This record gives sequence, C-alpha cells and structure tokens, in this order.
Amino acid sequence: MSEVIVFVIFAAVALVGAISMVSARNPVYSAMGLLSTMFSLAVLYVVLDAHLVAAVQVIIYAGAVMTLFLFVIMLIGVDKADAYGRQVPAQRIMTFVVAIGFFAAIALAARSAWITGSGAFGDPEMNGTIEAVSDELFGTWTIVFLSTVMLLTIAAVGTIALAYFGAEVEDEEALL
Repeated sequence: MSEVIVFVIFAAVALVGAISMVSARNPVYSAMGLLSTMFSLAVLYVVLDAHLVAAVQVIIYAGAVMTLFLFVIMLIGVDKADAYGRQVPAQRIMTFVVAIGFFAAIALAARSAWITGSGAFGDPEMNGTIEAVSDELFGTWTIVFLSTVMLLTIAAVGTIALAYFGAEVEDEEALL
C-alpha cells in the first residue's frame, strides 16, 4: 500500500513539473519544472526496484543535463525583471505547509518500503540492481555494448574532425 501512495505522490509531482515546464514563461522556472519531473521519475524507478536506472537518472539527467540547460539559459541571458507584485497573500506560509505535508506523507508512506540490503546474489529481489544489470551488460550483451562504445567513439572523433576541418575550410574561403 505504501508503494501506491509514494507512486501517486511522485506521479502527481512529475505531472505538475511537466506542466510547469511547458507553461512557464521564465526559462529558469521551466528548467526547475523539468528538474522536479526528473527527480520524481527517479523516485518512481526506485519504487519499481530499478535502482541503477534511478541513480543514472539523478546523476546524468538531473545533474549533468540540467546543469548544461541552466548554463545555456544563463548564457543566452534572462535579463527581464520578474513581476514581484503579483504574489498570493501568505504564499510563503502556504508553501511551507505544503512542503511539510509533502515530506510527512513521504515519510509515512515509505516507512515500510525502505531498502535495507539485498539477499543472495541470485535472488529475484535483485532484479534491476547494479549487479543484475552489470551481469547482463558485461555477460550476455558484451559484443553489443562494445560495438556501441566504438560507434559513439567514432562519431565523437568524426564530429571533432568535421568541426576542425570545417573551420579551416571556412577560413580559406574567407581569404579568397
């Protein structure tokens, strides 16, 4: 039952974050909506016992990609002033009450669902863990994994070469 409560809470947070990402006029608010959606998806992955995917979601997407998005947003410049006069009365108090209620609901729902450790290595509870994914990735799918690594490496080298030699060709054309 607690998994259902955690799912409903974070599914609602993901939907609100996605809607705020699309509907926000300020790009920083839009990025924060995307960030809340990414964190909510990571929690949903944990509920589904896919801990590795949840960790990748937080580290790669919520960490690296969102940092890149925020750098780009700041680079293009968000110089317009926000309208600070249109706040709801007692907005900070309502935000604080909702946040306390949110965290209390999560703590009560997840009280019995915390993962404290794993059993034996071949245990069905290990589905989605780092050990299970790495066994499949480096055991069954080794050739596919290595060929994907080679393909991405060749693509990166080709992109750098095209950018380098393309810049040289543009410089030569400018001289003519």
